Amino acid sequence: MLARFSPALRQYFIVTGNYWAFTLTDGALRMLVVLYFHQLGYSGLEVAMLFLFYEFFGVVTNLFGGWLGARWGLNRTMNIGLGLQVVALAMLLVPSAWLTVLWVMAAQALSGIAKDLNKMSAKSTIKLLVPEKQQGQLYKWVALLTGSKNTLKGVGFFLGGLLLTVLGFQGAVLALAVMLLVVWVFSLVFLRNDAGVAKNKPKFKELVSKSPAINRLSAARFFLFGARDVWFVVALPVFLASQLNWDHWQVGSFLAAWVIGYGVVQGVAPRFTGSAQTAPQRQAILWGALLCLSPLLLAMALWQQAPVAASLIVGLGIFGVLFAINSSLHSYLIVSYARADGVSLDVGFYYMANAAGRLLGTVLSGWLYQSFGLLVCLAVSTALLILSTLVISGLPQREQLQSER
Repeated sequence: MLARFSPALRQYFIVTGNYWAFTLTDGALRMLVVLYFHQLGYSGLEVAMLFLFYEFFGVVTNLFGGWLGARWGLNRTMNIGLGLQVVALAMLLVPSAWLTVLWVMAAQALSGIAKDLNKMSAKSTIKLLVPEKQQGQLYKWVALLTGSKNTLKGVGFFLGGLLLTVLGFQGAVLALAVMLLVVWVFSLVFLRNDAGVAKNKPKFKELVSKSPAINRLSAARFFLFGARDVWFVVALPVFLASQLNWDHWQVGSFLAAWVIGYGVVQGVAPRFTGSAQTAPQRQAILWGALLCLSPLLLAMALWQQAPVAASLIVGLGIFGVLFAINSSLHSYLIVSYARADGVSLDVGFYYMANAAGRLLGTVLSGWLYQSFGLLVCLAVSTALLILSTLVISGLPQREQLQSER
């Protein structure tokens, strides 16, 4: 069937299919771990700690993964990511008595490395498949890839809960491992061998970006995702469970539905923002400014004692739409601004900042909520979003950057 399409389109389908399969197993695995270890009597904080290495190694992997992609090729880093995820799943197939905190944290660390190798490879490859002049097409492909990933992550949440109910923990993990193993073998056979190899092999010292534009985009991404996770990751689900007395399945289903909707909006973001060839950085400033208002207005509603459940549902919905558009715009900008030769270096550095923002947001979310409550989490989120918008406002024109290279 793939033979009917152009070589670039075939590679796009294979890369996207790999990314989809990986994301589905990643979302399902996260829900499996959360539900299973909660069922075993682990506290919320203990369950959260199982994912600490997952987030930490995302920072490390994106930094080094971009360098490896430029030297070895993006097909290899993508296939390494798929293979490592199969190993991470296999680590959880040991007898239940072996599933200690350290063992599961190690498996999650491996899964975190795999996830970011896969994501960096997928986003970088898209840059190489679209001609330089077709920026509108590039924006649409990046938006579709990013949006579909988050939609499937939400589906993965549902899949993890379903498989745990039907097959049990080990049966569910085995099913995911077998599915991903098939995808991995397919990818090894059909994914092009030379994508992303830099003409001049980058040196290790080139890991840190020297481009002001890439540094600005990375700083903006750091604040953007820190602003999301500072209230979304720990504070919000704990608040829903403890203050609104929602059951665990209600919290999980609500957050999964939010992630799916968020992914759908990401995928169609070009319809909201128009052509990306017309001053995309100005679009990023505009939508960033609108996003700043979202957590601020929600905090004001809660402070004025508006109906809590309704305020959170509406507020989270508005935040999700605006955040999805901003995330999609930022994802396009990094792929557009990245160098074609050694693209994974720029993209890897950028997603290192993304992972660092998630890590900061996760830690702050638990500490701020425990110490000060949800309102302070929302206030800090607003401040981080303002910083993100201010940073990206200084982004140079893409045409100016191209002329300097």
